[in-house]
Amino acid sequence: MTDGHLLRELRQALHDGGLTGSFLVRDLRTGREAGIDPDFELPVASLVKLPLALATLERIRRGELDGAQQLDVQPGRATRPGPTGLTRFRHPARVALDDLLYLSTSLSDNAAANALFGLTPPGDVDARVRALGVRGLAIRHALGELTDTPVEHLPAQNAHLAHSLAVGAATGGHGHRLPQLDVTRANSGTARAFADLLEVFWTPSAVDPHVAARIRSLMADNVLRQRLAPDFSSDAATWASKTGTLLNLRHEVGVVEHEDGDVFAVAALTESRVPAAAQPGAEALMAQVARELRDHLRHG
Repeated sequence: MTDGHLLRELRQALHDGGLTGSFLVRDLRTGREAGIDPDFELPVASLVKLPLALATLERIRRGELDGAQQLDVQPGRATRPGPTGLTRFRHPARVALDDLLYLSTSLSDNAAANALFGLTPPGDVDARVRALGVRGLAIRHALGELTDTPVEHLPAQNAHLAHSLAVGAATGGHGHRLPQLDVTRANSGTARAFADLLEVFWTPSAVDPHVAARIRSLMADNVLRQRLAPDFSSDAATWASKTGTLLNLRHEVGVVEHEDGDVFAVAALTESRVPAAAQPGAEALMAQVARELRDHLRHG
């Protein structure tokens, strides 16, 4: 199958499934890549926790922060389905900085991420990413400012109303009436930018090797494995990743390492036109598209 024919088929499958997005798969040994609108910008939701982990670990390496430092973290007291870790706690907790990194990255805990942003502000995280030469990411806010969406103010049975607003309130130029979904106000990025970020974690780069190894370990421990993991994990391959979810956005970026030595960075950022909170079909479809792009590079 030619590149053009494959991409047309995958675009059609995404359209039929109510998805649009930004996909890129890159062979980290050869640099070959295949993608669908890899420079299309979207709000990144919890994917911002990867550059946050990078900036935090760099500061620990330089001695500016102590991984054993204990921080008092206020409880998130979240009751709706979805949030994890300290975000669901009912009482204050004292947690070491190293453990906040685990909670933020591997469990996607927003309360833990906000505590880390309190030590390293978004502007500093953004500057660290830019210093690496990674372009296409904009880190503007901590998590607290951008997770207070309509879904938090509606009963669970009415969550579809928030998703209807997310789908229908877009404006020209990929803006949005909801600030969390407006790429000019939210933390934003592209599949290409995240493939570039993954590459600096998995190949020799300006990132300290010990920092890169810790990030790879945190991503390997990701507990959220319902999205791309079923299509990339096997007895002959390991999958390390980070997910991002907010209203109609479903993202995952990661690296699959095959036992024969092949290594691929995979970035899948999507938005759905279907006003529903639970969309297992969308999860399966984005994984299918990402896997077919990987298969095309590996076997095509």
